[in-house]
Amino acid sequence: MAGEFITMSAKELDRLEVVRRVLEHELSQVKAAELLGLTSRQVRRLCRALERSGPGGLVSRHRGRPSNRRLSAELQARVTAIVRERYADFGPMLAREKLLERHDLAIGRETLRKWMALAGLWRPRRERLRLAHQPRHRRECRGELVQIDGCDHEWFEDRGPRCALLVYVDDATGDLMELRFARSESTFDYFASTRAYLARHGRPVAFYSDKHAIFRVTRAHSAGSLRGATWV
Repeated sequence: MAGEFITMSAKELDRLEVVRRVLEHELSQVKAAELLGLTSRQVRRLCRALERSGPGGLVSRHRGRPSNRRLSAELQARVTAIVRERYADFGPMLAREKLLERHDLAIGRETLRKWMALAGLWRPRRERLRLAHQPRHRRECRGELVQIDGCDHEWFEDRGPRCALLVYVDDATGDLMELRFARSESTFDYFASTRAYLARHGRPVAFYSDKHAIFRVTRAHSAGSLRGATWV
């Protein structure tokens, strides 16, 4: 029919060209079968389809139709309802295990992942919103905040033992206020460094440290602990 449009995939276009060459005796059926990865019988069937129906005869009849292996909509609705009711906070892999173990429902992992995504029960990693963390701005005045940290390193290479460097940095200016080498990051070494800092610069508004166990009580019922704070 004049003006009719036929949609073909790249594979079908390649197949059309090879079959056309067979019909024009430019290529043998055996060679065409090798090129297409088919048998000679299949090539002969394609030749007959092209002669009978034109290029449209080489288009797959299953295009636009649901796959024969497609699971029913009723099963999808049932599985989605179970996951929503009992496993809404589960990932597809764990939810699949529970469906098989407790409900005798064997669903493919990717199929379940797709169903959960359609139902709003699962979001692919690339679509999850990243948490926006408000940046902490530097303090305005010197002495408002002093950051404390330590770094264990081979500071003296092979000329001395491995040790830790305790560092006190002013948050507003970035100046190194106190440096001390110690065998390791210990409470008493930080006490000594803090005493030296206070003697040289006076008391800052606040010290800031990481969550190292030196600065926090890691056992909830430690003697003298008060909400995880340590006493100096």
